[in-house]
Amino acid sequence: MKKLLVFSSLLCFSFFAQGQILKKITDRAKQRTIDKANQKVNTGTDNTVDTAFSKTEKGVKDIITGDPDKKKKDSVQNSNAGMDSNEGNTPSIKAYSKFDFVPGEKVIGFEDFSTGTIGDFPSEWNTSSSAEIVTIDGKEGRWLMLTKPGVFLPEFTDKYPEDFTFEFDLLHGVPINGAAFTVAFAELVEINKPQNWTLATNHINFELSTANTGAKAGLSRYSVRKNSASEAANQFYPEILNDKNNPIHISIWRQKERVRVYANQEKLWDIPKGLAKEAKLNAIVFYVPYVESNLQHYVGNLRLAVGAPDTRKKMLEQNKWVTHGILFDVNSANIKPQSYGTLKEMANVLKENPDLKVNIVGHTDADGKDDANLDLSKRRAASVKIALAKEFGIDESRMETDGKGEGEPIEKNNNPAGKANNRRVEFIKL
Repeated sequence: MKKLLVFSSLLCFSFFAQGQILKKITDRAKQRTIDKANQKVNTGTDNTVDTAFSKTEKGVKDIITGDPDKKKKDSVQNSNAGMDSNEGNTPSIKAYSKFDFVPGEKVIGFEDFSTGTIGDFPSEWNTSSSAEIVTIDGKEGRWLMLTKPGVFLPEFTDKYPEDFTFEFDLLHGVPINGAAFTVAFAELVEINKPQNWTLATNHINFELSTANTGAKAGLSRYSVRKNSASEAANQFYPEILNDKNNPIHISIWRQKERVRVYANQEKLWDIPKGLAKEAKLNAIVFYVPYVESNLQHYVGNLRLAVGAPDTRKKMLEQNKWVTHGILFDVNSANIKPQSYGTLKEMANVLKENPDLKVNIVGHTDADGKDDANLDLSKRRAASVKIALAKEFGIDESRMETDGKGEGEPIEKNNNPAGKANNRRVEFIKL
């Protein structure tokens, strides 16, 4: 069995699932129960998967650059998308004008389930229960459907630094009392008993649930507990968390003691002393206490990045800033709205240094055709320039653009994290 990860503090984010039953799961290549011995936390055996294969991603309309013929671009396998999108459901960048989340500098964990087989449990995960990779009608990409109660661990790393960010998308079903979804960072006393994460010595719980009675009945709420003491209770965010049809994008940002949690563009939690100084987080746990046919949870597009961004120092002293925080729709130059914080970071540097000029360079991974990737990287760089000019008032004459396609990788393209790091935007001082 792959060694379960040891924890040193706890942050949990839980909520009752909302809305009606999700559209039926399609394209299951294999129907099977996955509670095999090799998935049990205490079995002592490794999880295995069938031969990996690539998925084909759909082209989408370029909103920023304005694709005049509205034709879909050539499909790219596992391609050059920061995170999968839902065409037609993406809010504008302006909707994220208060969003200050900036991802870590280096991606060390990325999971879109593209290298697993539909119907199987992913090989780089561990569980005490069962789950399977699926596709969903009307939703891009693949998802992990949690099919039974238990704990689920993506095995990204065995050490989480004091500065990191973690993001994922979540889809969920109808609300039922006691049916929570939890994501936690914690230290376990016993490695093989992740179900004991609530017993961690120093822990912080971030919970979302459903109000079952009173005027707020049916609305989603969250509460914060620090070492079992309530920090904030019954805060309601129905506009975001009660969305029945679209994924919720969860972003968690740890900077030493400070912890921030976002749902889509809303900052739900910002506590300066959220974690102890000695906290050495090193694992992630998803926990589901209840599952049935009309209440299932789906996670996708997980992204773990480390290192606090230092845009000013790198731009002014090292003459270059490389970011993985500007994300695009699948095989498109359309900038995702959750890129707002990163764009604003660069815009502030340009505003504070009026003589600074930059060359914006787009890069892709190696999936797909060379010429298509080169064209895509150039269009993405142009989109970034337009966004900085239109949204932040940066003079276009201060910005040049270029694209290198897959020609200048910074990591190997043989794993999801490597590909995620190669999909990047660079700002080079002129």
